[in-house]
Amino acid sequence: MSLRDRRLLLHTSPHLPPQLTTPKLMLEVFLAVAPVVVASAWFFGIGALLVIGAATLGAVGTEWYFTRPRGSTLGDWSAVLTGVLIGLTLPSGLPLWMAFVGGVVAIGLGKIVWGGMGHNLFNPALVGRAFLQAAFPIQLTTWAPPGESFFSIRSELLALPLMHAPVDGVTAATPLAMMKFENATPEVMDMFLGSTAGSLGETSALLLILCGSWMAFRRLYDWRIPVAIFVSTFLFSGLFYLIAPADYPAPWLMLLSGGLLFGAFFMATDPVGSPLAPKGAWVFGIGIGVLVVLIRLWGGLPEGMMYAILLMNAAAPLIERSLQPRVFGRSTKA
Repeated sequence: MSLRDRRLLLHTSPHLPPQLTTPKLMLEVFLAVAPVVVASAWFFGIGALLVIGAATLGAVGTEWYFTRPRGSTLGDWSAVLTGVLIGLTLPSGLPLWMAFVGGVVAIGLGKIVWGGMGHNLFNPALVGRAFLQAAFPIQLTTWAPPGESFFSIRSELLALPLMHAPVDGVTAATPLAMMKFENATPEVMDMFLGSTAGSLGETSALLLILCGSWMAFRRLYDWRIPVAIFVSTFLFSGLFYLIAPADYPAPWLMLLSGGLLFGAFFMATDPVGSPLAPKGAWVFGIGIGVLVVLIRLWGGLPEGMMYAILLMNAAAPLIERSLQPRVFGRSTKA
């Protein structure tokens, strides 16, 4: 500003531009989950990519259709990430039209009806997955074993909408199903490396730990949430294991099996559906861990991560209001 120009430029805070914008955050999470997508194709073949692609197409198409009158919001990458995440929670043999419907519901009922980005109460990807679980329970609990030929496509994938498809006879039980219904102990190394049946993105514990650690290093989420989930799950399930080791699975099996690692790193850490206060993050994560153990041990389904996160999403606003940190310079009421 020259000395001759005595006008003052007034601006409201913040005066520094944010270093992490929404598109950049979504893109970084997408890059972090990309190795999981590659691993799903390695374990389950090209069918995994088709299921993820169908779910992503449904999510992106729904986002474009409902936001085009006021300007498309596809540039923030949230719809793409939602589609990829819901695809990674699905079996490799799910009909493609069901995966597409899951993407539509995830954006339509999980995001758009709440007012768009940042206004949703529940994690959109889990809303779509919960809808598919309720509408198509048999298809959502039919698991293909890993290790098939990369270019082999299961017959169920190409089923027409609302039509019965010939079911591939080759299926396998997930580690959680083995522990719950067969009282068998799965191999820890198989769960660690990914040589087990399950959803596309949940089989390799090693890869999920590496991707989650990279996200923590990049500070893409509040580290308190996954740590609280892991600690509470281990301690709570370990309590029952100490009481009756023949009836309840070991706590390390609870951590490595199912969608706990994937949900803790990629679903529960959604900043929209989780508390921002540090104490609230601890309560949120502990609640998820306790609910997961309760659902897995006494629920009708072997897995409970999805429902645990959705239930704690509903409780997140109350947790946020109750555990807000004290304003600096202000004493608490007696």
